Amino acid sequence: MRHPLTGGGMTVALSDIVVLRDLLRPLNDLNDAPTLCRYLESFYTLRKPVASTINTLAGALYKVFCASPDPARKEMRDACFDYLSLGGLCSNGPVSLLSGLNPRPLSLFCHFFAVAIYGVGRLMIPFPSPQRMWIGARLITGASGIIFPIIRDEGVRQMFFPVTVPAYHRAPPVH
Repeated sequence: MRHPLTGGGMTVALSDIVVLRDLLRPLNDLNDAPTLCRYLESFYTLRKPVASTINTLAGALYKVFCASPDPARKEMRDACFDYLSLGGLCSNGPVSLLSGLNPRPLSLFCHFFAVAIYGVGRLMIPFPSPQRMWIGARLITGASGIIFPIIRDEGVRQMFFPVTVPAYHRAPPVH
């Protein structure tokens, strides 16, 4: 996993190491292939919240910051910078997502749409014109068109509801 824009690949790799360490710790025999395979199946489920959050964030940022003549996309880029410059939760939240300190996909989803709504709000001030309202509507549909396909590709169930995946509840082997 490589993300030239965010550098999230190393964060995911280090997180994967911690998950693997904790997962393999109860195993006494790493030569027991069937048991090891069952645990590695759990690994892919347990790594999903951190990996998918960082991967989704990187993919969404890449699409937002790609060169585009679309005024709605330009407004989304400007809204990103202005949202981060608000400070507080508006900067701490996205930075904690990017760093892997907050591996909650729902938090990513909320911040992504907060940026889009903030962009629409910027367009409506000081006075909403029909052209600005149209750009605002395209900004929201464009944001949806960016984030929803990425979430679908990552797996909605694995991303938002990992505890519903059977491999999540793997018991240690009994010897």
